[in-house]
Amino acid sequence: VQLQASGGGMVQAGGSLRLSCAVSGGTFSRYSMGWFRQAPGKEREFVAGISWNGGSEYYADSVKGRFTISRDNAKNRLFLRMNSLKPEDTAVYYCAADRLFTGTQVIGMAPIAYDYWGQGTQVTVSS
Repeated sequence: VQLQASGGGMVQAGGSLRLSCAVSGGTFSRYSMGWFRQAPGKEREFVAGISWNGGSEYYADSVKGRFTISRDNAKNRLFLRMNSLKPEDTAVYYCAADRLFTGTQVIGMAPIAYDYWGQGTQVTVSS
């Protein structure tokens, strides 16, 4: 299974970006999906997750109300819409796929719960 994240870039505080993750080589609709991020010198942290059919979403408190996760199972794509970006959102953003919770509305929040990872896309927010 291959995951390819894209859509990162540089933006001023208050701006918006939309990340995309293309998934190939597996059955995308069977996976719950997540976005994580990692800033320099920090551990990788959960940002948002969505169940296999989009029935459940979960967000980290730091992004709740600003970020929206979505998926298109027909196109094997995962998205993260990021609004009202802050300098503290600066990080490499990773998409990940989780086989464990397929068929449920459970969303894993720990990196160890995810089986497949994309290569990451850099998001830089300037003040």
